[in-house]
Amino acid sequence: MNPPEIRALNDDAKTSGMLADLLIETVAAGGSVSFMHPLSPDAAHEFWRKSLAAAARGERAVLGAWDGKTLAGTVTLLLDCPPNQPHRAEIAKLMTRLDYRGKGIASGLMRAAEELAVKKGRTLLVLDTASEQGAGGLYEKLGFSLTGEIPDYALKPHGGLTGTLIYWKRIGEPARALS
Repeated sequence: MNPPEIRALNDDAKTSGMLADLLIETVAAGGSVSFMHPLSPDAAHEFWRKSLAAAARGERAVLGAWDGKTLAGTVTLLLDCPPNQPHRAEIAKLMTRLDYRGKGIASGLMRAAEELAVKKGRTLLVLDTASEQGAGGLYEKLGFSLTGEIPDYALKPHGGLTGTLIYWKRIGEPARALS
């Protein structure tokens, strides 16, 4: 496989359909991305409609990794932070199609999100991932530091509770106190 093309996604019917399919596949496979299984196509489409509308307003960026015409994965960079946190961004909804896992898609998406955050003047990235079957190992390989675990944070897609691991990473130029 050639390295995927990573680019910002826009709200068109074909792209939102592929995003909805990816979200449904991720949840069905047990991915803890805020939804329960079974996830309806209507709910998946509505989530991405709202997410891509927020991206159009500059509140976030939704990046996609493409293998030709196949959307192999996605990550969201949340940029709409409170007024006292203009220096940070949050990583959300990192998902890779099952048949593309282990091929560097998630790492490529994370690097692209970090580069975009730096371009947007951010100096701190934060994220969380499920304690069970989450991507903690990936985030640590990419230089994120584990702050700790919150037990019983969320329901797993097929039921039962899981904790969440909280990570952070300094990026770009160090933050300076605003005067």
